[in-house]
Amino acid sequence: MIKVASYNIRKSVGTDRRRQPERIMKILAEIDADIVALQEVDRRFGERATTLSPDLIVDFTNYMPVRFGIREQSLGWHGNVLLVKKGIEVRNPQRIELPSFEPRGAVMADVVIGGIALRIVGMHLGLLGNSRMKQADAIVSHLEKLEQHMPTVIMGDLNQWAENGKSLVAFARHHDVIPLGPSFHSRRPMLQLDRIITSRDFKLEAAGVHRTALARTGSDHLPVWASLSLDRAEAAA
Repeated sequence: MIKVASYNIRKSVGTDRRRQPERIMKILAEIDADIVALQEVDRRFGERATTLSPDLIVDFTNYMPVRFGIREQSLGWHGNVLLVKKGIEVRNPQRIELPSFEPRGAVMADVVIGGIALRIVGMHLGLLGNSRMKQADAIVSHLEKLEQHMPTVIMGDLNQWAENGKSLVAFARHHDVIPLGPSFHSRRPMLQLDRIITSRDFKLEAAGVHRTALARTGSDHLPVWASLSLDRAEAAA
């Protein structure tokens, strides 16, 4: 069993317009996922400095950030960050270039939990429909070109609310798009912008949107999560 989560933290600025990284840490503790994909962690301009100090994460949570080594002041890649619980082995962290007029990217790492290797992708797709479709195709193509297949979780803010949107169709060809519910706007959720998508190795045990009082003020997005199980024999095949 593994629990994953995705959360667009809007540079740690809440709906009260206060930047409170400590509040994000408390929300992550509420969710208690094994692996978290965060979006909008870094500031967008200048040195794109992170709004979540790596020291803060390590000292006050049960997580370790996966470093992608882009800019000294940044934690992730175009604001995308992966967190893993301490003790989880991380292999082969990679950046995925995405085609776009906007600065966009995705991050990927292989992790080992309970002796089983999994592949995790975190992403934040663009605002324009054609860009989203090309970006989804780029992620799927990148995964297909990798030599070793392994159970894969893809998650993040797709900026896609329509169920028949082209970016969702691109992922759904060979993956399962988990039904989660609306996560935006956090004060009055109406749109399903945040998604968790899995390869078909997984069995979905439970999933949803994290709707606590703290999460409603932490960002304009609510976190989404899923608990997944994996047959060891299939994973080893």
